[in-house]
Amino acid sequence: MKIRHLLFPLLLISPAVFAGGVDALKAFIGDTRTAKASFSQAVLDQNGKLRQKSEGTLSFSRPGKFRWVYQKPYEQLIVGDGSKLWIYDADLEQVTVRKLGDALGSSPAALLAGSNDIEKHFSLKDAGANDGLEWLEARPRDKESTFEAVRMGFAGNTLAAMELKDTFGQTTLLKFSGMVKNPAVSASEFKFTPPKNADVISD
Repeated sequence: MKIRHLLFPLLLISPAVFAGGVDALKAFIGDTRTAKASFSQAVLDQNGKLRQKSEGTLSFSRPGKFRWVYQKPYEQLIVGDGSKLWIYDADLEQVTVRKLGDALGSSPAALLAGSNDIEKHFSLKDAGANDGLEWLEARPRDKESTFEAVRMGFAGNTLAAMELKDTFGQTTLLKFSGMVKNPAVSASEFKFTPPKNADVISD
């Protein structure tokens, strides 16, 4: 069966101007319970060649609930309901489901939608200023993680970009717009029922 390659992020706003990216992330984790945003994503291969561009929307409610919607170039939905992770590919009529704890772990999504104990799963360090942003670097402590490092860039009090480097040498670049911090979010956004015609695969 066809299973599209997925990269798994999420993102947001931090509440003030900080001395460095690590301070901004920690303040964000402590201050933000829900968020909504639009995103654009580019995936580069190990030689820096563009492999794919996509865009969509995201929302989350910490800890462990999120909705990541790819609208272009194809429709795909990723939902974390607090206990399970659902990935629905509309074109392939395929649903993949797995335990959220196993899937979230040291993934980039854990930096934003996980628990407050972020340094249990990641080592954090400031990565300086570049392109007008203050950056931090997060490296997963889990040696089995599919990601080598995640960089997060803050513009003033807004987390504006992420760069994710996986163990296959690919880099995913994310840019965010229209960030709304702590909006009212319906619980129904984080529930998913597979369509009747979909092929369901359990990992």
